[in-house]
Amino acid sequence: MTNPVIGVLALQGGVAEHLAALERCGADARPVRRAEELAAVHGIVLPGGESTTMTRLLDTFELYEPLRERLAAGLPAYGSCAGMIMLAREVADQDPELPAVRPLGALDMVVRRNAFGRQVDSFETHLDFAGVPGGPVHAVFIRAPWVEEVGPEIDVLATVPDMHGDDPDSTGRSSGVGRIVAVQQGSVLATSFHPELVGGDERVHRYFVQIVRARLDSAAHA
Repeated sequence: MTNPVIGVLALQGGVAEHLAALERCGADARPVRRAEELAAVHGIVLPGGESTTMTRLLDTFELYEPLRERLAAGLPAYGSCAGMIMLAREVADQDPELPAVRPLGALDMVVRRNAFGRQVDSFETHLDFAGVPGGPVHAVFIRAPWVEEVGPEIDVLATVPDMHGDDPDSTGRSSGVGRIVAVQQGSVLATSFHPELVGGDERVHRYFVQIVRARLDSAAHA
């Protein structure tokens, strides 16, 4: 079987780490900075970084509309941290005094940026991750978002306990049930955390490569 061609949006963030992990999982991994490079891939990874900067760079490189259109047409995608924010339908905490994030709308969910706190509040933990075998996944959270609302087609794959115990959150709901940090909708996957920073464990990337392969197999038999 031909290896799937999976691009990594190479505007900022952990591009090299994602490329290396995808290669170890059997993909033909390529950086994507131009529309013609995007047109050649079977799947795309949106790495971490800063979501307002990512929005600006997508415009600067004339990639925003081509990427949005390919996602709407069913391109498999995986977003980590800021990549999760960019794949969402809506960002909950837009500051009218700052440049806006323009999410791409590939996942029917609302996210909150920097939800776990500032850089000093970064943390690591182990998560049960639905669909990923081999026990808990080691997750690295750096100024991470969480998912506040999900639509009916979103599958929740992983949660973490709320840091504030059972105190109501800003919406008035109990926050003790856990925060959503990994989701999937069809062939689009997103995590609040950075699996590319965990050396020797490519299970999340392997899961995404399997999503891309399944999409290719489905298209071949259509």
